[in-house]
Amino acid sequence: MYGVIGDPIEHSLSPTLQNAAFEALTMDSVFLAFQVKTGEVENALCGMRGLGICGLNVTMPHKNAVIPFLDKVDAPAKFLDSVNTIINNNGKLSGFSTDGIGALNALKKNGVNLKGKKVLLLGGGGAAKAIAYALAKEVDELTILNRSPEKIKALTETIARDFNKKVSNGLLEPSAIQENLQNADVLINATSVGMHPDDKHSLVESQLLRRDLTVMDIVYNPVKTKLAKDAEKAGAKVVSGVEMLIHQGAASFEIWTGRAAPIEVMRKAALNKLAGAKN
Repeated sequence: MYGVIGDPIEHSLSPTLQNAAFEALTMDSVFLAFQVKTGEVENALCGMRGLGICGLNVTMPHKNAVIPFLDKVDAPAKFLDSVNTIINNNGKLSGFSTDGIGALNALKKNGVNLKGKKVLLLGGGGAAKAIAYALAKEVDELTILNRSPEKIKALTETIARDFNKKVSNGLLEPSAIQENLQNADVLINATSVGMHPDDKHSLVESQLLRRDLTVMDIVYNPVKTKLAKDAEKAGAKVVSGVEMLIHQGAASFEIWTGRAAPIEVMRKAALNKLAGAKN
């Protein structure tokens, strides 16, 4: 048995992805969604041990709250102070963060070469921090714009020091986006702007997008956000938020099972589920 904990949880696509993977590999496993209220996280992880649940995904608002109740946390999760994947090894719980590797693999598997590139990252929340940490090893320069720049100042300084890369931060506003986008090779929206039901909005003016740009929007509902549609019209390469979702889930699957995740099966299941929700 596997599952995902969060509050709310009914929106999660994790059961769709993981159960499709189990079925494709004819594994005798099931993935369930568990609503866990704030304050019940310790009880939930005690239940994981007691019931022998093999693995859990962790979504908002518990990615930080689970950490004190784990026996071990890997380096990226410790740096980010965020765990989204837990594996149970005979009662010993280990925590990981696959958000960053999910974004990195989404870009790489879609033919994006990050070596020597300049990346503009919009947002400073948990997902943005995970993406920044993962990309810092690959890219040449990284600029992070956030509505509260002071909240990511320590992150940018630490990444710059640890990876010896040029990392800067600034205020998330139209003029800063315009200025930094001129020299960027890759643009990543790691905010919730453009998410259903407010899917008519984008942080980036369409005229700023260009053919030699790669654009990834981590919002996956709708599958094609306004930013993604505008980027397509400009001739830019577009990587959907569904891709990050799939590769994040695949990384979790591989941590739990030690088997290669069936990416195409997971992608088809996610897109079918999202199409059904839209209809």
